[in-house]
Amino acid sequence: MRYVTVTALSHTGLIRDRNEDSLVAGPWTLCGTVTENPQTLVFPLVHPLVIAVADGMGGQPGGEVASELTVRQLSVVGATLNSEEALRNALHVCNEAVYAAAERNPALATMGTTVAGVLVLPETVLAFNVGDSKVLSATPTGLRQLSVDDSPPLAPGRRTTSLITQSLGGATTFTPVTPHITPTPLSLTDRYLACTDGLTDPVPEEALDELLQAHGGNNGKAAFELWKAAIEAGGPDNITLALVEIGE
Repeated sequence: MRYVTVTALSHTGLIRDRNEDSLVAGPWTLCGTVTENPQTLVFPLVHPLVIAVADGMGGQPGGEVASELTVRQLSVVGATLNSEEALRNALHVCNEAVYAAAERNPALATMGTTVAGVLVLPETVLAFNVGDSKVLSATPTGLRQLSVDDSPPLAPGRRTTSLITQSLGGATTFTPVTPHITPTPLSLTDRYLACTDGLTDPVPEEALDELLQAHGGNNGKAAFELWKAAIEAGGPDNITLALVEIGE
């Protein structure tokens, strides 16, 4: 029997007043709350399992509503997502749900969210994203990004940007999205990190790789040290991450 271990953490960081991030792992969701310590869940791989983070767009009304809608929708349909097509359709439904909620409540107009995660199937892991939240594969030889950043080209000398080129919701009129989906063979040696930019903006990829390599046998410690690195770098945004490992 194969199983999936998910170690997750969500925190406001040091600057934001509230947490607009949300997270889903199978039927479990974490929306707009703060975890004092990493939480670890173990799932038998008997059905498709979706693990994802969603980052409500800061500066817009209802970012936390958009991210919560997205992860709750994925939690409901996750066990039925048995193909790339099914996953893509589910992300389109999430986008439609965000716009529909905004249309019902004018105070939520233009609310939006990113989403990024993995769908674990019996032989394949589908990494997916809309927006600039990331999915990284931590392999024995180093870190590899599986997601595709929806960001404009960086200005010279800049490592990050707060601008994104697509999101779930986020516009005054309905705008379809083109989800990025990257299939990769299921690996029992790799770990997968889904995270919001509250982690990856302040902490360079080389530092993330060093921390994951240093704590390869302890996902709880690894998740804590990743969060700590973001906090020590100023904690400028909400920090949400899920570290995923597949065992046998």
